[in-house]
Amino acid sequence: MKAREIRPKIYSVRAIDWDRRLFDALIPLPDGTSYNSYLIKGSEKMALIDTVDPTMDGVLMNHLSQLGVENIDYVIANHAEQDHSGTIPRILEVYSNAKVVTTPKGKGMLMDLLLIAEDRFITVSDGETLSLGNKTLEFIHAPWVHWPETMLTYLREDKMLFPCDLFGSHLATTDLYVTDEGQVYEAAKRYYAEIMMPFHTKIQQHLEWIKDYQIDIIAPSHGPIYDKPSFILEAYRGWVFDPPRNIVVIPYISMHGSTQKMVDYLVGALADRSVTVKQFNLSVVDIGKLAMALVDAATMVIGTPTVLVGPHPNVAYAAFLVNALRPKLQFVSIIGSYGWGSKAVEQLRGMIPNLKVEVLDSVIIKGFPEESDFRALDNLAEAIAQKHKAYNFV
Repeated sequence: MKAREIRPKIYSVRAIDWDRRLFDALIPLPDGTSYNSYLIKGSEKMALIDTVDPTMDGVLMNHLSQLGVENIDYVIANHAEQDHSGTIPRILEVYSNAKVVTTPKGKGMLMDLLLIAEDRFITVSDGETLSLGNKTLEFIHAPWVHWPETMLTYLREDKMLFPCDLFGSHLATTDLYVTDEGQVYEAAKRYYAEIMMPFHTKIQQHLEWIKDYQIDIIAPSHGPIYDKPSFILEAYRGWVFDPPRNIVVIPYISMHGSTQKMVDYLVGALADRSVTVKQFNLSVVDIGKLAMALVDAATMVIGTPTVLVGPHPNVAYAAFLVNALRPKLQFVSIIGSYGWGSKAVEQLRGMIPNLKVEVLDSVIIKGFPEESDFRALDNLAEAIAQKHKAYNFV
């Protein structure tokens, strides 16, 4: 596939990774991904915005060769993570006059991660500009999107924003621009949930900072380009600013059927009270789907059997992830069963200190659920429904 012109003298030189199915040895990629790099040919200088994962450096180098690029003046490193920065050493080797433009923190991280020599860097402050002749790059420091060194790059004359990971989507597609909004919305929400949600308060600040910029195109470093920026900007505003909805997420696992019976009953009891439920069997779950559900949920109910007095290891893993993701949950409860003794509730509560939630009464039973246990689950469902009504979650 050839490099593609976005605007006159502005090119997408991305690499599409159709077959990658796991990111950071953690995040599922059901639809593959892309590593988006952009070339800007100014009247006096030439800049490359980010690079690609080092496993696909040949694709980027081929694009540059096809475009007849003999000199690159600046490599703009919006983010030091290797899927965007990993080919910088190769670029610096081929284009010996190129300088890496990044934040002061970005410089330190790139020196550590990629062993780039200090004299190859230019550091820029927030709001600083760089002229390419007839085109001007403005740098917007945006720490914690999603690392501490990140920045966004704004091309003034063309009203284009290059936000690197912000607004991205793990989606392998030949479409240069968004064509299927439903598909991209789901991919972008998954990306937000897995990567950006832990920093949603910082994202709120960054959305406020850029709202006064005139933006005609958003060109992220994963997924297709947004030629209708309002689509993704409105989606992000909803994810980070809107209150939770009338949704309960139930991540659970069952070993011998008792916890499964409790989950099944609670799901029905909540549905009877007009509460939407999303349940996830942790023995087969796509953690990205769980993360997406947490974006909007008001309540999480964890279902666990007891293993050696504590929660099932898969449940402990899920609790660890939810604690790291920091969703906008307001309420949490724990249900489950044990054979001879359990400290699962105490241990799980200790695993979620980042969640600023009200902990509702737990329903932990010995053996298989009986009628009194189902009544306790009814009481929990009623408590959740009333809490949601009191907060006007819809």
